[in-house]
Amino acid sequence: MNGTELSIREVARVTGTTSRTLRHYESIGVLPSSRVGPGGLRYYDDEALVRLQRILVLRGLGMPLADVGRLLDDGDDGLGALRRHLHQLRTEQQRLARMAASVERTIVTLEKGGPLVAEEMFDGFDHTQYRDEVEERWGKDAYASSDAWYRGMGEAERGAWKGRAAQLGADWIAAAASGIAPDSDQAQALARRHADWLAGIPGTPGHGTGAPAKGYLTGLGDIYVADPRFAAGYGGEQGATFVRDALRIYAERLA
Repeated sequence: MNGTELSIREVARVTGTTSRTLRHYESIGVLPSSRVGPGGLRYYDDEALVRLQRILVLRGLGMPLADVGRLLDDGDDGLGALRRHLHQLRTEQQRLARMAASVERTIVTLEKGGPLVAEEMFDGFDHTQYRDEVEERWGKDAYASSDAWYRGMGEAERGAWKGRAAQLGADWIAAAASGIAPDSDQAQALARRHADWLAGIPGTPGHGTGAPAKGYLTGLGDIYVADPRFAAGYGGEQGATFVRDALRIYAERLA
């Protein structure tokens, strides 16, 4: 860090937000100013600016402000967290690029009068790309229940769920890169978070019982490794293998 310090007006200008928003962030404890000058003018140093960048990234990913505050207060180091945020942003960038390409194809098709292809029109829009895998392994009712639940969420609720999923994936990547073992306390804490996340999705085998079924956890871990689309969410095949092994150990201990 080079000792940057900006006034609240300067921060509002460079971020495109407002002084009122920054004061609100401070009033609820999400973004304390680094010092208060004459006349009550707030100033923000390097640490505060990095924290603000994280706030804006997480808000941009759809995470509610209350959840942002709790996440920032977990004691995570700034650099490691920024690396995970970068992964989240790149993942979202790829999804948006697919959506943009889908819309562009639709425009070209309509201009030229060709046939529309539904599979191409909605690539990147939601989770339906995994429908075949879900129905084949766990039945049509499992997919229908989870699909109805997902589509029934409001925009803010869906954004929070996506943010939680993206953060979980980023934390898995960081854990795998750190070199810890799948049976370590840290990896097993992640596996428990993963299981809790899955258990909250209607249609998941074991939903409503507090934990997904053992076979579901181990089977899902195998999919993460075998399917590049899933593996990409965990940093590639090596990261997915780490997730699979940790989930398998967690499932065995549950049993």
